[in-house]
Amino acid sequence: MKTGQLTDLLSGPVEGLLPPGRMVTSDEGDGDVQPLWFSDRTVTAGLWTRMHAEHARSGLWPLLLDSLDPNDDEFRPWASGEIFPERMSSPASHDPAVLLAQWWADHTAVDEEDDMLDADERLAVTAPFGQTWPGLAPSRQTATDPDHLVAEFAQAFLADRPQTRLGLVVAASGAEALTAAGWNGPCNYDNATGKFSAVVRDWEHRFAARVVAVGFATLHLSVAAPPTTEEDALLVAAEHFAFCPDNIWQGRSPYTLTAYAERLTGVHNWDFWWD
Repeated sequence: MKTGQLTDLLSGPVEGLLPPGRMVTSDEGDGDVQPLWFSDRTVTAGLWTRMHAEHARSGLWPLLLDSLDPNDDEFRPWASGEIFPERMSSPASHDPAVLLAQWWADHTAVDEEDDMLDADERLAVTAPFGQTWPGLAPSRQTATDPDHLVAEFAQAFLADRPQTRLGLVVAASGAEALTAAGWNGPCNYDNATGKFSAVVRDWEHRFAARVVAVGFATLHLSVAAPPTTEEDALLVAAEHFAFCPDNIWQGRSPYTLTAYAERLTGVHNWDFWWD
């Protein structure tokens, strides 16, 4: 993202609504790539909701930005410029079903020389599927207004993380904003954010998911159409494991797909963390 386009949009419908802030320059390149506007101070849920409502007119997707360390003045990765839009592929160039199946195969494979779980333990984690990819969960319809839910989630997120800042990115959706901003959170598993954006974009369609907040290696979604049955929740849990295995490997005990699925049923927010 060259500086001009984002700067021009900041002088559009959102002008006069924003707190003091600045453009963030990527660590890479020659300094003319500034994919993100970043607020200099914390923000309110009301401002994020207003920016979200203005997206259709402004072309700017608002992100609640969390940091690796809230006590660090660098506010990594955002203020420190640890963003890499130049490396990103387009989400449209990836098939989310293929990606999830491949990641599942990678995470359930047993490496006898370097593996934190033995074969039996790994199969127990992903029971009842084991190493067999079960396929995608079905789409769900919802009567719940996704925009109402995102406002509620933004308020809850800010109450829990008052250090959060506002980011604005030129993007058609939250999924595409992750790539446009140059976020590199899952890099320890796959250094290609466009792939993760492709999956999130698919969730936007299948589950009315919306990207609300993102941190150094965390991602937080509001979900208007979560799974409501045990069968569907297990399939969604399998997608989450493929997408972010640390949610289960290093999440809340017991560390199994089945236990994780129980915590997904009817829940309107999905949170991810990559070690």
